[in-house]
Amino acid sequence: MARPEAAVSKISASTWTIPTDLPESDGTIAWDRTTLVLADVEAGGAKGTGYTYCDGAAAPLIAKTLAEVLRGRDAFAIEAAWTSMADAVRNLGRPGIAACAISALDMALWDLKARLLDIPLATLFGPAREEVRVYGSGGFTSYTDRQIADQLSGWSAQGCSWVKMKVGREPARDTARVDAARRAVGASAGLFVDANGAYARKQALEFADIFAERGVAWFEEPVSSDDLEGLRLMRDRAPAGMEIAAGEYGYTPFYFRNMLEAGAVDVLQADATRCGGYTGFFRAAALCDAWGIALSSHCAPAVHLPAAIAAPRLRHMEWFHDHVRIEQMLFEGAPHVQGGAIAPDLSRPGNGLVFRRADAERYAKG
Repeated sequence: MARPEAAVSKISASTWTIPTDLPESDGTIAWDRTTLVLADVEAGGAKGTGYTYCDGAAAPLIAKTLAEVLRGRDAFAIEAAWTSMADAVRNLGRPGIAACAISALDMALWDLKARLLDIPLATLFGPAREEVRVYGSGGFTSYTDRQIADQLSGWSAQGCSWVKMKVGREPARDTARVDAARRAVGASAGLFVDANGAYARKQALEFADIFAERGVAWFEEPVSSDDLEGLRLMRDRAPAGMEIAAGEYGYTPFYFRNMLEAGAVDVLQADATRCGGYTGFFRAAALCDAWGIALSSHCAPAVHLPAAIAAPRLRHMEWFHDHVRIEQMLFEGAPHVQGGAIAPDLSRPGNGLVFRRADAERYAKG
């Protein structure tokens, strides 16, 4: 069957800000709301949708600067569109907001392509597996020990093999907080900690030993993710059963290459809502394959799912509390955990998601 002729005809962006259900913080920042920037791309009578969790400044960049790059292009020529968008933001600064805007549009283009072909995006990418294991992620430093215990044990009850909590805001309390988490999930559950770069090198080394005694198997961003030497130090010196993870702030393939060349991580985290959409995510996946390093997707599980099904070395996905809550509130077709895993609905075309605009209206930001 010949593919339909489809030139990009319309690009739009919208911003939605959703309050958190409780105040939240990690090792370095605190927040009480999350902003979602939605991108829609239309061609051939179909519409594709992508999104990023980013400042609302990404929306006018999508609707004006990047829309001019995409309008009239072949909707199937996604690699060429990705390169042209990257070129268009050269003088703006590609990492950060610009990369997030490109990410949303790239995912919208892939969703559009699958919908024009009337197939699931997971099928278009070529599945490597039928489902993906997830780890429950939250345990914010603003939570009480009881709130952490309830949240993490809830994910364990859903079959999650691993759960993750935040550390680093009040180092003097971190040991007791991790003890509370371990009691809540039991001895057999995998326990991860994420410092968001809050510790200094020697401090992180000390906590690696303390956490390892409590069965912590994953230490995320023990030092700043920009400190590749520090991450390599942690990887070399941490107890044998503890993996060092980072990469969520990677906006370009060069960032991931530098991290892997430095030997900085045991597991690379890539975020398709930041690193250039699905196109950028698969470039990160290819680098992981070349270096023999495991890959884990960061946050935004609903939109990551089609790519996670296909990435060869993907170990698991982050089932992040904020984003799961938003995606299940605002997107028809958002996945739910069953037996500690999520799977795409192959009866739905594209990414399987439909934005519930009427339900989201109270969160609109103009």
